[in-house]
Amino acid sequence: MRTLETVSSPQLVHLHHGKVRESFRVDDSTRLIAVTDRLSAFDRVLTTPVPGKGAALNAVSAWWFERTREVVPNHFLRLIDPNLMLVREAEPIRVEMVVRGYLAGSMWRAYQKGQREFWGTTLPDGMHLHDPFPEPLVTPTTKEASDRPIDTEEILAGGWASPEQYAEMERASRELFRRGTELLAERGLILVDTKYEFGTAGGEVILIDELHTSDSSRLWDAAAYRADPAQAEALDKEYARRWLLQQGEAGKVPEGLPPEVVAETARRYAELCRRVTGAPPPEPSQDPERRLTAALVGEGLMRDSFVMVVMGSRSDEEHARAIAAALEPYQVAVLMRVLSAHKVPEAIPALAATLNASIEPGAVIAVAGGSNGLGGALAANLNLPVINCPPFKDQVDLLLNIGSSLMMPSRVPAMTVLGPAQAAAAALRALNLPRLRRLFSAEIADMKAALAADDEEVQR
Repeated sequence: MRTLETVSSPQLVHLHHGKVRESFRVDDSTRLIAVTDRLSAFDRVLTTPVPGKGAALNAVSAWWFERTREVVPNHFLRLIDPNLMLVREAEPIRVEMVVRGYLAGSMWRAYQKGQREFWGTTLPDGMHLHDPFPEPLVTPTTKEASDRPIDTEEILAGGWASPEQYAEMERASRELFRRGTELLAERGLILVDTKYEFGTAGGEVILIDELHTSDSSRLWDAAAYRADPAQAEALDKEYARRWLLQQGEAGKVPEGLPPEVVAETARRYAELCRRVTGAPPPEPSQDPERRLTAALVGEGLMRDSFVMVVMGSRSDEEHARAIAAALEPYQVAVLMRVLSAHKVPEAIPALAATLNASIEPGAVIAVAGGSNGLGGALAANLNLPVINCPPFKDQVDLLLNIGSSLMMPSRVPAMTVLGPAQAAAAALRALNLPRLRRLFSAEIADMKAALAADDEEVQR
């Protein structure tokens, strides 16, 4: 079963790579968030993604965002795909508002070691695992590479939030937790603890990120909790965390999960989605990249494919522009870069990271004169078709330097095509898109018909 581990496109402006989400700029007021199937635990991403996880998270968050707008404004605009969400752009406040209703998780582990003071609240001796608190506790943490506890005084003194912002964040967090507790109780679920993230937009504090999901919250089945509080079934990633802790040695936990634990984790994410929203998440797609591309094309956020023209220097720009002009009628995204294989070879891996993971089909045309090392360097690093189209000045230049484009090392399949129009045509055919193939078939038929007409005319 396919999973969605990353979302990448050279057509999108990438803003942020998170543990689970990728963020892209749409415009000054709108952001695109892609929710992947990556699973994080203990401040790192596991090597084993969970099928359907991203779609389940997205569906649950959208459901809650729609039903809590009267508590606090949020960034949610709409879903455009099971894994894609359009949101309002906001300036994040780097504090996570964690609200806890029960003694569980890291707080329980600290309690076991003798700690009784938590964020200004003293817990009594004699509490047991998963005991409820008389009132939910607000326990903020910083939003950093490794989150750490932070109290109200430090938040205000350190400028993490203004007094007015923090007061609104605390009010909204308590009310969201109360609302979540009520709605989940109707569905036979317990909201144990959760985190809320906030930002500012248009001068007001708004809720951002996600809401009451299996990643941001600890959730139990209420019937299982009543039967045995210490062994309550968790419909969140705590199940995976427990497995990792049980298998860990000397403070280190495994980097991934075995297939049976992945499958059970996926079941729990899907089950929570079904119980909260009333509908199961969409079945994982066998070709999620094609589905995402179609959704983004439908929204007008990208084209269905791209050709990137990479120049060795600006002196090659006239040749590159001629290639771009030949590509333009075919409605593919035409992207330009300047990248010297000899002078900035370190830039190639960064480009490859984006292009190799692109969700849409693509091709690259290398435009470099003289001793062309660019095409080979690109072909050695990219999983896309690479076409050399050197900008020879004249026949002498061609004869002297054509070898550097034709002769490639083993397993470096860069093609060489002379002339901007021919290189563009080769790149378009390499994309292998059905809509382009239909156009090419029509062009071929027109060409043959024109030749047949010419042949008939000269025979008269």
